[in-house]
Amino acid sequence: MSTLTYPEVGATRLGPLPRGYHHLHHRSRVGRGAADFAAAGAAITEWRMHRASGARVEASARRAEPGGDVRVSLGLGRLCFTAPCEVIWTAYGEDGRTGFGYGTLAGHPERGEECFVVDLAEDGTVWFTVLAFSRPASWYARLAGPMVPVVQHWYARRLGRTLRRIVAEG
Repeated sequence: MSTLTYPEVGATRLGPLPRGYHHLHHRSRVGRGAADFAAAGAAITEWRMHRASGARVEASARRAEPGGDVRVSLGLGRLCFTAPCEVIWTAYGEDGRTGFGYGTLAGHPERGEECFVVDLAEDGTVWFTVLAFSRPASWYARLAGPMVPVVQHWYARRLGRTLRRIVAEG
């Protein structure tokens, strides 16, 4: 097992998010009803949401499982950034929630944790949430400064739109 690069392991599942990090919280509606909830949960935990958004994903397992390694890459050529992570926790339908959280490993441009979950609300609405805490771990993330949170928010919104499309297509 690899070594995580931050001490607050599991904070995206249990909260609260730790101080001293940039916090990201994005929530969007992606569907309605049990079938949409199941489709969204499968797309998240089987890496389809990330792949359909344009990211390249190399994972040690077909679906998210604690202890699994994941490498997410975005960009092309010299402008390609790879983010090695380890899955920290998963939820598979417990209490109307499906998703996972992963933490950063050495070589990731940031330090911290991020989770991707869908929740089935009592009214039948399916909500997608990205919750994260991070701070720069590389010189280029420090150099990018205030642009990093902007890019993180953009990517979270993109994932929400992608997941909504996947669910709508059935």
